Amino acid sequence: MSFRAVLYAGVCLWVAITPPAYPQSPASAKPLPNNQQIESHARQAQEFLRKGQPDLAVREYDAILKLDPNNLDARGNLGVTLFFQGDYAKAVPHLREAVKQRPNLWKIQALLGMSEKRTGETASALADLEKSFPQLQEDKLRVETGMELLEIYYGTGNLDKAANVAGTLRQIAPENTEVLYTAYRIYSDLAGDSMLSMAMLAPKSARMHQMMGQELSRHGDIAGSIAHYREAVKLDPKLPGLRFELAEALNLSESPADQEQVEKEYRAALVDNPFDEKSECRLGDIALKASNLEQAKEHFQRAVKIQPNDAEANLGLGRVLTQMHQPAEAETYLKRSAQLEPFTAATHYRLSLVYRASGRTAEAQKELAEFQRLKDLKERLKQVYEEMRMLPLKERDTDAGK
Repeated sequence: MSFRAVLYAGVCLWVAITPPAYPQSPASAKPLPNNQQIESHARQAQEFLRKGQPDLAVREYDAILKLDPNNLDARGNLGVTLFFQGDYAKAVPHLREAVKQRPNLWKIQALLGMSEKRTGETASALADLEKSFPQLQEDKLRVETGMELLEIYYGTGNLDKAANVAGTLRQIAPENTEVLYTAYRIYSDLAGDSMLSMAMLAPKSARMHQMMGQELSRHGDIAGSIAHYREAVKLDPKLPGLRFELAEALNLSESPADQEQVEKEYRAALVDNPFDEKSECRLGDIALKASNLEQAKEHFQRAVKIQPNDAEANLGLGRVLTQMHQPAEAETYLKRSAQLEPFTAATHYRLSLVYRASGRTAEAQKELAEFQRLKDLKERLKQVYEEMRMLPLKERDTDAGK
């Protein structure tokens, strides 16, 4: 069944849970003739819809409205049916009247907004979509409504509101490629707009140099990135986050002179911000590479204490404890890391080592298989980054390509 068919079925079911709009006879009385006709037309309309004959269903709903112009069920279902037939101009008055009769029909109001958007009534569409979007419960309809809302925001240049909706949609449908692409487009434009504003307002500021450092690093120009970060440090050495970002750029450099400065900058970042768990993690990595396990353990322990929900900090501490032959203690942190960030290959590799050491062969094999799957995925992503001439995130676990 297509997405629109699923959406159609879900919206049409609203009739089943709304009370009939026409007057009810006492239980002991016979139904009024009009009521009998209305019930007959309603049953026939539903039968036509089940058979995929919406044109005939429209005829039945029209017949009901001739008998009872205030029949909410018929009015709403007629509007829904016309919407899914693509006759938006005819759908609008029926959907609008249904919402007027009962303002909390959020599904109907969402379709009304979509119809108004297609008929050029942008202001009304925006109002109806904004009102219905946060009230919708079904994910499919909410995604469809949110995407329509995004188009209006994007078309009018309201990137801030578009970004908020995009963030909500990514939570609802994290694997929907249309949502991901739209979010990418909005965030890219928002970043570009912010950079342009910064260039116009403060072209020689420390923040502008920091921004340029970030962009150049992202596109693989590490030398240029470092130059901008160093210029930013000259202008404002206490700028929040600046020393950490400089250290990250230096860490990516192949220059021995730059590498000698890495640890110094991470320590400077910690002086500026003692709660910077990321700098603690990097210093833990440096100590681990130097086989200084006790020092590495101290850095990662401080990182976990600062931010218990940092997946990287938990992984780092798990790695150190594994190398210190403390698998039981390591397992706690590695499992926590996997829970926080399940797509890090190194975590699953380390867990496989812990399980193997404790004789849990099946669990070790499962984690190793997941490691291999994520490692293969990382290789495919690396190719994408290379095609885009961008640098992927630097791996923190260097052994066995993890």
